[in-house]
Amino acid sequence: MKFNEILDTMIEKDITDAFIRVNGPLRGRVNSEVEIIKDHKFTFEEITAIIKDVMPERVREKLKVHRGCEFTYWYKDFWRFRLGAFYQRGTPAVVVRKIDLRIPSFTDLSLPAEVLEKFCHERRGMILLTGITGSGKSTTIASMIQYINSQFGRHILTIEEPIEFTFVDDTAVINQREIGDDVESYGDALRQFALHSPDVMYIGNILDAETCHAAITAAETGVLVFSTLHTVNATSTIERIVNFFHPHQQDFIMNQLSFLLKGVLSQRLLPRSDHPGLVPAYEVMTLSPSVSRLIRENKIWEIPKYISSGGHYGMKSFHQCLLELVEAGKVSAAKAIEFSDNKEELEMELRNRGLL
Repeated sequence: MKFNEILDTMIEKDITDAFIRVNGPLRGRVNSEVEIIKDHKFTFEEITAIIKDVMPERVREKLKVHRGCEFTYWYKDFWRFRLGAFYQRGTPAVVVRKIDLRIPSFTDLSLPAEVLEKFCHERRGMILLTGITGSGKSTTIASMIQYINSQFGRHILTIEEPIEFTFVDDTAVINQREIGDDVESYGDALRQFALHSPDVMYIGNILDAETCHAAITAAETGVLVFSTLHTVNATSTIERIVNFFHPHQQDFIMNQLSFLLKGVLSQRLLPRSDHPGLVPAYEVMTLSPSVSRLIRENKIWEIPKYISSGGHYGMKSFHQCLLELVEAGKVSAAKAIEFSDNKEELEMELRNRGLL
């Protein structure tokens, strides 16, 4: 099976991820579930040929040395694919992620437009998008960057590994740096950022204390910093950031976050019940005076109740969002319970409202 056939199948069947391995059929993720797409079983030679044909030479060397690598591949006019190649049981395997380059609006994504626009109007601070892999973080970030691009005369600098969405300058000017091609590492890029005079910076992922400290420093100097973490909600996001640092540094970091962390949006994609497709359930935390105080005083465990009662500040909990999705007929009660952090509480409330 040719690689272009795989990509055409992903586009035609709206497959978000394809899974290719030796002696296995083509499997794809459709509406969050993995299923067999084609019965054809890939040979060692076919997968080796795919890697050789589409992978740049420098990336092939990385795969050889590190036994795993990631890169992007352009296809036709509106499609870009992110490929992760690696070895399993001594044989090569590839996971292909589809990226639609047509950047959707906040409304298209079924996300709270008013809150996200407010985040984009900030002049400095940190905005964090969180969720598991495949929860739509990159697409939401792209929508926010595009909104700023269309509205404000600012310099936007992105640091990504690899670059996913690409942008065309509108009101803003956008420079995108890819780790490995344009700069050696996140650390190098973040040490250089002040030389490039950014107003807005997107750091692809915060994975360690060095990157986190650099992001906080950039926000302190007057840059609006966007980034992502693989955390499930606002409180776990704050805890993750604080735990990057040594105990003697944590009070200082909490104090910085209490005025720099402008917002956290956590996402989960659920299968729709009204028609094929996915819809996001989300939690939004904004920096209200109460939330700022709780972060500063290290009372993170109290934040969820302030999120639930913080509608005036644009906040919403996952629990509230899931209830709204079920009431609107967009998600089944069973799926909402499956994706909930507090299944018993949600099930009880759905029963009380006659939705289960």
